[in-house]
Amino acid sequence: MLTALVCIGAVILDTLLGEPRRLHPLVLFGALADAVERRFNPDGHGSIASGLTAAAVLLAPPVLVAVVLALVLPPVVLVALEIVVLYLAIGPRSLGDHARAVATPLIHGDLAGARDAVGAMVSRDTRALDQRGVAGAASESVLENGADAVFASLFWYLVAGLPGVILHRLVNTLDAMWGYRTPRYLLFGRVVARLDDALNWIPARLTALAYAASGRTATALSCWFRQAGAWESPNAGPVMAAGAGALGVTLGGAAPYRDGWRERPPLGEGPPPDGATIDAAVVLVRRAVFCWLAVILLGGMAWSLITAAG
Repeated sequence: MLTALVCIGAVILDTLLGEPRRLHPLVLFGALADAVERRFNPDGHGSIASGLTAAAVLLAPPVLVAVVLALVLPPVVLVALEIVVLYLAIGPRSLGDHARAVATPLIHGDLAGARDAVGAMVSRDTRALDQRGVAGAASESVLENGADAVFASLFWYLVAGLPGVILHRLVNTLDAMWGYRTPRYLLFGRVVARLDDALNWIPARLTALAYAASGRTATALSCWFRQAGAWESPNAGPVMAAGAGALGVTLGGAAPYRDGWRERPPLGEGPPPDGATIDAAVVLVRRAVFCWLAVILLGGMAWSLITAAG
């Protein structure tokens, strides 16, 4: 039951406070990761071994500290710490803020403003995006980051408590920094990329299920089963296919990146995305969060009853 209360408390804190504007721990961790990467990958030709060493240097200390704290802190103090850490790990309000910063100018015909705003969410060449491209990029980012930044952190807290949520969030941050398939990170970032894939495999599918339950269920499930396997990422495929199906739109397709245009398979079913689709994606993530919290709370209550009866 305490686990459910921690999850609910973290979501409430995020709803009330949003993301910290100064001294966010993940920003500080990112700066440290940059320094470590320069040390272990100075010429941009780092190996898998050097990437593994760098990841261990960054991940082992905070995870070990979390293990010790989970063992020695009084329950009340530990619960308070877990609420704060989980709040810092998830970011549904921030995700919605970024999305609305794109949707608002796009709906009002300000394509240049929407392009500038979506550049903070995706790694595409936003200068080449038309209205449909901007709407698709933002909607896809909302769906995928909902899985990575919100649901996966909740999942790993449920599975492994404080050490679990810290490990997942730091690995996900490193993957966002080192996971690109560029010459500099192709080998050096492979360990964190594969670890991130492994940590997100189950949460991604649970997220897809939550998206389906929160929207057009039959269409979402059909799109997930038919289309996800064609997507490059094993975890983003189910999430975005189910999300697009739940929204009743078609995402994917050709997209401009800094190294040129990439042809991507279509995901979902329905008309192309527009500014309203971005807002709908934010609502879908919010509904899915409520769905997760309800399941967690009911599961905690059932477990308490079973334990009391035993």
